[in-house]
Amino acid sequence: MNLNNLKPAKGSTKTNKRFGRGEGSGTAGTAGRGHNGQKSRSGYSRKIGFEGGQMPLQRRLPKFGFTNINRKDYVGVNLDVLQEFVDKGRITDTVTIDVLVENGLVGKNDLVKILGRGELKASLNITVHKYTGSAKASIEAVGGSVTEL
Repeated sequence: MNLNNLKPAKGSTKTNKRFGRGEGSGTAGTAGRGHNGQKSRSGYSRKIGFEGGQMPLQRRLPKFGFTNINRKDYVGVNLDVLQEFVDKGRITDTVTIDVLVENGLVGKNDLVKILGRGELKASLNITVHKYTGSAKASIEAVGGSVTEL
């Protein structure tokens, strides 16, 4: 250890200066903001995307695309997921939206669609909003029933 590598203990010194606290502080007058201009004023806050007066990128780029306001988004639940929950004992013979919400598979306001991935071995009575053709065939093949809301 030498004099040239001595440092105060971590956290023992303040690194932040207190601006605008008189001439003796060394940060008086303009309080580190420079002279005049927008950034020297009180209340200044730079807007997100501001580029110094240059036309911002989000205004230079053209708009494109289309958003269908009538679109309905369905949350997909696959057959293998249902079979997994049957094996764990968390789903018995009927599957409704309430059962899926309880098990955390969907939200209470979601529209649900049963998808055909995986294999279903249990006979289930399922009541949800939509089904794929392969899912419906698999459910009925093992003796289950499907009902659309």
